[in-house]
Amino acid sequence: MSELSERAASGSFPAVAEAEAGKLNQGALEFMLGAQKMLFEELVFFGNEMLERSRTEMHLFTEFVAKMAGAHSVRDVKTMCQECGQHQLDFVRRDTERLYRHGERMIAATSNLISDRALN
Repeated sequence: MSELSERAASGSFPAVAEAEAGKLNQGALEFMLGAQKMLFEELVFFGNEMLERSRTEMHLFTEFVAKMAGAHSVRDVKTMCQECGQHQLDFVRRDTERLYRHGERMIAATSNLISDRALN
C-alpha cells in the first residue's frame, strides 16, 4: 500500500493507469478485429458452400432427368430410382461430414481467439 501512495505522490500513478488502460484497449481491439475476421471468413465459406451445394444438386437433378428419359420399363425406372437415391444419400453424407469438419474448425478458431486474448 505504501507503494501506491508513493506512486500517487510522485505522479506516476496516472501514467501506470494509462498504460494499463492502453493494454486493455489494445486487447479489446485485437479481439474485435479477430472476431470480425472470423465473421467475414464465415460469410465467404458460406457463399462457397452454397455454390458448391447448388452445383451438386443440379448435377444430381440432370443425372436423374437423363436416366428418367432413358428408362423404358418399370424395371429400368426401379433401377434408376435406386441409383439416384443412393447418389442422393452419398451427397447428404458428404455434406454432413463437411459441416461437421467445419464445426470443428469453428470451435478451434473460437477457442484460439479467446485463449490468445486471455494470455495478454
